[in-house]
Amino acid sequence: MDVLVLIGRVLFAAFFLASAFNHLANTSAMAGYAESKGVPSPRPATLGSGVVLMVGSLSVLLGVWPDLGALLLFLFLFPTALLMHPFWKERDSGNRQAEALHFGKDMSLAGASLMLFAFFSYVGTDLGLTVTPPAFDIG
Repeated sequence: MDVLVLIGRVLFAAFFLASAFNHLANTSAMAGYAESKGVPSPRPATLGSGVVLMVGSLSVLLGVWPDLGALLLFLFLFPTALLMHPFWKERDSGNRQAEALHFGKDMSLAGASLMLFAFFSYVGTDLGLTVTPPAFDIG
């Protein structure tokens, strides 16, 4: 099971590492998009979210307090879905469909992150192939 969970961690974290890199390497473009969505202080928000994505994904990937990393990803994803992809505000059906797809993706990943948080916290040191034990113990 350890190897399967490790493969899952790698696949899961890869998506967020790419997103973190995009936030940090293309900050101006990402901040412009955030500003168009009404995000306050878009540049600091973009940089901050890039750091949260980087720390959370590396934590899950490397197994350094992976439960905390999964929780950080959840804390990024849930408000991002609501702030950045409010499909219910779109008048154009094409835009509404695209935003609904992104909203659903973010909510699904938020749910997966929350499940990973619970899984890592519950299983604890029995998981194996991690650098540290989880930060939380809900077992």
